[in-house]
Amino acid sequence: MRPVDSARATELQEPGLPLTGDTPSGASEEPTATEEVETPDPHSGWCWLCRPSPCSSRANPEAKKKAPCPGLGLFYTLLSAFLFSVGSLFVKKVQDLHAVEISAFRCVFQMLVVIPCLIYRKTGFIGPKDQRIFLVLRGVLGSIAMILIYYAYQTTSLADATVISFSCPVFTSIFACILLKEKYGLWDVLFTSFTIVGVILIVRPPFLFGPNTEVVDKNYSEHLKGTFASVGHAVFAAMSIVIIRKMGKSVDYFLSIWYYIIFGLVETIIVLFILGEWSLPYCGLDRLFLILIGLFGLGGQVFLTKAVQIEKAGLVALMRTMDVVFAFIFQIIFLNDVPTWWTVGGALCVVASTAGAALRKWCQSSQ
Repeated sequence: MRPVDSARATELQEPGLPLTGDTPSGASEEPTATEEVETPDPHSGWCWLCRPSPCSSRANPEAKKKAPCPGLGLFYTLLSAFLFSVGSLFVKKVQDLHAVEISAFRCVFQMLVVIPCLIYRKTGFIGPKDQRIFLVLRGVLGSIAMILIYYAYQTTSLADATVISFSCPVFTSIFACILLKEKYGLWDVLFTSFTIVGVILIVRPPFLFGPNTEVVDKNYSEHLKGTFASVGHAVFAAMSIVIIRKMGKSVDYFLSIWYYIIFGLVETIIVLFILGEWSLPYCGLDRLFLILIGLFGLGGQVFLTKAVQIEKAGLVALMRTMDVVFAFIFQIIFLNDVPTWWTVGGALCVVASTAGAALRKWCQSSQ
């Protein structure tokens, strides 16, 4: 989906790191042949001793910079999808801890990493005065989304939770239309419809499919709770993304993560005391899983950020659908749970919707 004005189109880019490799019209990275011959500037990369070719000792250092390896951004995206999927598998494996407690441990781990980054970048821990309300909202909504997806991983199948969470771009388009006044056309309506159909195929409500619907994980009520948690995650994550886009480049990326961690930790501690679920892991394996959840989650975020910096956003969004493929593979191999054909059909609908939206955005940005 394309923003209304061109200023918003670059809000998600890092300063000085465009998402595309296109150069402005009329600009040239290297001097023309005429300029090279007729203007032998002594301060340029050409000298009188080796005029036919650039002097290796005085050449422009920018010319020595190598372009990124073709496909490197897509490889980073694939690697981030793999790391995120492995982290989700570990969440599924930790059954003795509540999803809220897993979220708390992840917040503590990320805090140990983000604090030195904030000190190094000298951005402070509060942020601009006019953006603090948005930072608070980003922290609250983002942490709720994290808790919901972890709860979904524990209560429903890994594939179902991953597929439904991929409906986030659809909700992002809706909220961006409402809050940011961005366009919402017929194609967006079509992609939204595909996503709704996919979610219905995964949920398989009895009033549509009859009372003899195959039970998922031997407990349809638990499956239903996990499904609603996945949808909730998509909704809250979409609102968090819209808020980040609203703030734009006025807020440092690590500061946004800092608010996400702080409010996530506060929320999880309050919920754990209310539920009375606070407890240390019972065995060393669960403790190892908690550490790996933090490591793989952080690694996935780092590689995804690097991918967006050197690759077009549309291609990154397309490659991110590999999360669904990895979720299906891990569920079959490590959890001995073969997805039903209903889940496969729902996954195809949701992935088609996400891929279609990404392709459309890519085509629009290439024009």
